[in-house]
Amino acid sequence: MSITPLMPVYPRCGVRPVRGEHCHLIGEDGRRFLDFASGIAVNALGHSHKGLIGAIQRQAETLMHVSNLYGSPQGEHLAQRLVDLTFADTVFFTNSGAEAVECAIKTARAYHQHDGNDHKFELITFNNAFHGRTLATISASSQEKMHKGFLPLLPGFRYVEFNDLEAAKAAIGPHTAGFLVEPIQGEGGIRIADEAFLQGLRALCDEHDLLLVLDEVQSGVGRAGTFYAYEQYGIEPDILATAKGIGGGFPLGACLATEKAARGMVIGTHGSTYGGNPLAMAAAEAVLDVIADEAFLADVRAKGERLRTRLEQFIGNYPELFELVRGRGLFIGLKLKVEPRGFVAHLRDNHELLTVSAGDNVVRIVPPLVIDDSHIDEFMEKLSAASASFQPMETA
Repeated sequence: MSITPLMPVYPRCGVRPVRGEHCHLIGEDGRRFLDFASGIAVNALGHSHKGLIGAIQRQAETLMHVSNLYGSPQGEHLAQRLVDLTFADTVFFTNSGAEAVECAIKTARAYHQHDGNDHKFELITFNNAFHGRTLATISASSQEKMHKGFLPLLPGFRYVEFNDLEAAKAAIGPHTAGFLVEPIQGEGGIRIADEAFLQGLRALCDEHDLLLVLDEVQSGVGRAGTFYAYEQYGIEPDILATAKGIGGGFPLGACLATEKAARGMVIGTHGSTYGGNPLAMAAAEAVLDVIADEAFLADVRAKGERLRTRLEQFIGNYPELFELVRGRGLFIGLKLKVEPRGFVAHLRDNHELLTVSAGDNVVRIVPPLVIDDSHIDEFMEKLSAASASFQPMETA
């Protein structure tokens, strides 16, 4: 048998973590890595946060799973916290970001079809977006590399250029149900939506009775410096998908919606065996205890500003390698003038620094939100050494 026991869909590197300590990962060979990847923006509280660990342990000793056929005091409490913290009136819990986006898509369609408008099913999405790996979420993306091998795509999505309000307006037609957009494109290269663009989408939704659906799977839960990134735009969505950091490493996602937007999501229309399980709820409660605090979020913004400033000062030393720095909070993109995977591998293999590549020749810098200045210093030291020794022909 030639196939590996783990289905070979990931190009796994040689780093094999077996332990985490705050903002570092330790491999089975004992190597110690500074983790500025955070499981792709997941480990918001690092790897050994006592509050998170304790909450999961206590809940595991009490109750791990029951059917959603029964009442959920744990889910009700967490949902109320999210409602109190956001625009939303109601929440559906999932196990992942892709599931949260799936629920958001269904909610948007159900909004219109609940009133008999079955022809309104199409969501306008934006080039270079990433919304997940299910059939619906790859269909919502214009990236052909994710389509290969899985055709035909599901109908109901129309792509236009990101940050192009006129193109979005021109795309509205008789089948349009709304817009699905990331305020900050993560996989697309930390590309930030213009204020006028998001505000314009909100205005178009209000004018045409469409729904504004935000994918904040990566940008949410403090990553961009506010609890959700939409807060920085002076707007509110109708529906929002969240995941990654909300569980701090425990699998969890959620679809948030206003009462109006969720009018079609009635008994029997959606479900999840594991969604909202008590363990996930306990993990998220511990995460919110830390992150849903303005002083903490202000600190994330301050740390992000310090890190971006140092990066902007640094990249001028290597004009042949680096182009620019962009981002919000601790959601930072370092744009290279070469394909980034080789540089990410060089950082990892030769300097024990973990980052993540993204589109548009960007290296994603998404550390735990609990880093301090010593971690920023360590990051810059490793980045400096790696930049001095990097040969652009290196490959991942």
